[in-house]
Amino acid sequence: MDKMSRVTTGLSSNAVSGRTMFCHLDAPANAISVCRDATQVVVAGRNIFKIYTLEEEQFVEKLNLRVGRKPSLNFSCADVMWHQGDENLLATAATNGAVVTWNLGKPSRNKQDQLFTEHKRTVNKVCFHPTETYMLLSGSQDGFMKCFDLRKKESVSTFSGQSESVRDVQFSMKDFTFAASFENGNVQLWDIRRPDRYERMFTAHTGPVFCCDWHPDDRGWLATGGRDKMVKVWDMTTNRAKEIYCVQTIASVARVKWRPEKKFHLATCSMMVDHNIYVWDVRRPFIPFATFEEHKDVTTGIVWRNQHDPYCLLSGSKDSTLYQHMFKDATRPVDKANPEGLCFGLQGDLAFAAKESLISSDTNRKPFPGGDRRYPIFFFKKSDPTEQFAHVSSALSVFETNLDCNRMDSFVKTAQLYLLSGKPFAELCDHNAKVARELRRPQVSTTWTMLRIMFSDPANLTTSGLNHSLSKLGSLPLMNSFSMKEIGLGTESRLERSKGESRQDNIHLEPGNSYISNNNEENEETEGSEGQAEYMFGDAELDDDDLYSMEHDNQTEEQEYTLPQEAFQLRHEIMDNPSAPEHLQQDKSDSPHVSGSEAEVTCLTPIESFSLISISQPLYCPDLPASFFCPIVREMLSYYAEKGDVQMAVSVLIVLGDRIRKEIDDLTQEHWYTSYIDLLQRFKLWNVSNEVIKLSTCSAITCLNQTSTTLHINCSNCKRPMSNKGWICDRCHQCASVCAVCHHVVKGLFVWCQGCSHGGHLEHMMNWLKSSPHCPAGCGHLCEYT
Repeated sequence: MDKMSRVTTGLSSNAVSGRTMFCHLDAPANAISVCRDATQVVVAGRNIFKIYTLEEEQFVEKLNLRVGRKPSLNFSCADVMWHQGDENLLATAATNGAVVTWNLGKPSRNKQDQLFTEHKRTVNKVCFHPTETYMLLSGSQDGFMKCFDLRKKESVSTFSGQSESVRDVQFSMKDFTFAASFENGNVQLWDIRRPDRYERMFTAHTGPVFCCDWHPDDRGWLATGGRDKMVKVWDMTTNRAKEIYCVQTIASVARVKWRPEKKFHLATCSMMVDHNIYVWDVRRPFIPFATFEEHKDVTTGIVWRNQHDPYCLLSGSKDSTLYQHMFKDATRPVDKANPEGLCFGLQGDLAFAAKESLISSDTNRKPFPGGDRRYPIFFFKKSDPTEQFAHVSSALSVFETNLDCNRMDSFVKTAQLYLLSGKPFAELCDHNAKVARELRRPQVSTTWTMLRIMFSDPANLTTSGLNHSLSKLGSLPLMNSFSMKEIGLGTESRLERSKGESRQDNIHLEPGNSYISNNNEENEETEGSEGQAEYMFGDAELDDDDLYSMEHDNQTEEQEYTLPQEAFQLRHEIMDNPSAPEHLQQDKSDSPHVSGSEAEVTCLTPIESFSLISISQPLYCPDLPASFFCPIVREMLSYYAEKGDVQMAVSVLIVLGDRIRKEIDDLTQEHWYTSYIDLLQRFKLWNVSNEVIKLSTCSAITCLNQTSTTLHINCSNCKRPMSNKGWICDRCHQCASVCAVCHHVVKGLFVWCQGCSHGGHLEHMMNWLKSSPHCPAGCGHLCEYT
């Protein structure tokens, strides 16, 4: 049966019966609101303002409030609110700054009642007082909040938060207190009877606070959501706002609504990217309790249908649909959660989480509790029908590598010592390889050296320089894509090689070999896959022609096998750096190692073979451009990024520049840059972070250090904004930058409290707040140094 046609069963007695259903709207919705008896819903937007009746099987359009041939901007709604005491009273916030009330009891077609035009910019939110019928509150983009008495034609109070635009305003259930959230991340609490100053202010989020909602039962709880992708629950009953729960979402939070009759449940929707509606249990913030996935575009409004019904949710969206969601049809992500977890750390550590009964007692492991913030791995259990949590626990085992230094010390030192610009490409690679080698990161060091070999100018790629760079690296595997023909060392075709006879000084490639023999003093062959750069090249792979050639050679050896004349093959004559063109163009018949019928076969002599340890000739081949290596380097960068070493990915991306930049899409580059810059700033490597931003070519990254750093401050005496750049306020003519501790003018670094605006010298304020939480200016405010 289709999901949309199933009938709700098993609901509580006070729940509204119905099914999951939807209707198409004429235009995208910006906000929705439901009437007191939960039988009607109003949908408002820039081009829609309608009322729908909620019936058992469908939505039925009841009234279109956009009347007239040319509706004015008063009908373009950013928010709508249905009064819970008067079923005929509506209020809308218009995009032109107007606050409009609507009386549905009017006999005329036009239901507009009153119009307030005191705001200068878009009104973001309107809110009725829960008990006072005629009290209406608004918050605007102009930074002001206004209280309207509907019995009068103008506002009775104006509240200035002395901050940026107001995003949301919500009345508390218990008294005349309301909360306001702002663009700068602050939340203020006001008493509507005292418009001159807020009662409390605190910083709730690191970016704009888009929404807030008071808990319907526990009236001291306030939930806030912002651009930092977090939902926070604050306990407002204490002297300071105390954060008691925090939920991390995957996108900016646009709306938050507490779930009726469920103390710890709230619903959220996102402002962009994510179209789903999530219901969270704040006690378990890492996975949603339920998910509604019906909308195809951003959800703009959510409301619970009834104040006593936790099983029915209404939502409007930019996809021009209005939905009624039934909880029984919701997706439960917790049912699909994996109870075990496994991950590797950057330094080779291994962490494994599972039920305690599944982990054997091992003296070598270091157990940590499941709630350790360093290792946030949890064991989840299916939710029972009562939606209550049982006591479940998990054990986390961490198998650590033996390191002499801190885990991230190498990251910090590498960031400080790396050179990303200012020198030729070859010198940058050599320097960074040396840094990685000294920090005991042989894999990274090998990568830098191989990049130098791949992309250096052949004129600068001398044999002595390569031998010096590679003298400490050991044997390295060849690249997957390499064949002897591609490198330019073998000039014969595979078919000609298949006709050759076995010789003592031939180099035979076996299927298990990953290396070419080197011509050092012992003349040993290096086998296996022990190279530090195995991750980038892997074992040498042979195609069908090579396999055919090997099989043919084996048959020839079995048929024409002869005993060798010498127990050990003779060493070749040592030549002093022969030039590549002369050596490769040498006549086969003139070679001292070719005689008789063997003159028709060209095999690699020890002189023609090469090793990455001791190189007897340059590796550059005119037929092999640098772009040949780009796919390999692209895979290597992706490998490092996936393993968590975004430092290496970004560093190589900057050093290689245009050689590799076009091979990687812009979104991937931006993601790497953002991750690396975030890590650098967490370790306070500001200079390195700024250098990475300057050297990046992503437009979204280069603008990071070009953003405005303007601070809008108020005078500590008259509390009004400072309009000039001096130390004297042009309003009260007092010095605004006086230290509250020593009472002298602060001419250097000034720190102040955002709550009371008092401050002073950084050192003085630090020492004062170590011993006393009260403001040193004597205003009684509880300041906090962070």
